[in-house]
Amino acid sequence: MIVVKIGGNILDTPERLQRFLIDFAKLPGPKLLVHGGGKIASAIGQRLGITPKMVEGRRVTDAETLDLVTMVYGGLVNKQVVAQLQALGCNAIGLTGADANLILATKRPVREVDYGFAGDVAGAPDINVQALEAFSLLA
Repeated sequence: MIVVKIGGNILDTPERLQRFLIDFAKLPGPKLLVHGGGKIASAIGQRLGITPKMVEGRRVTDAETLDLVTMVYGGLVNKQVVAQLQALGCNAIGLTGADANLILATKRPVREVDYGFAGDVAGAPDINVQALEAFSLLA
């Protein structure tokens, strides 16, 4: 399975995202696209009166921000990307790490900064490979 992570440089520019998704759709075999959406979450949060809290480029995720990023990443951004891939003839399923316990994270240790609900993924033991393989058969 090919795993590709994209960030704001691609997501924040519709033309770049479209070009990337065209190339991604052409990749052979099972593939997994991991995306963020921080600038989009910050912009929507601002409209809702939620000021982003950032430390050295990392989001501090309190309970209110957790709700916001769940809605934006797992909802808005995810479904837009899935719809664009479908339009390109690339069957896609939009999931979050919480679905089917796909990705388990551990709360980031509090050192100089408490990042709140932000977590870290240790690696292979925290990835539900069997579930990912099952989902890849559907896409």
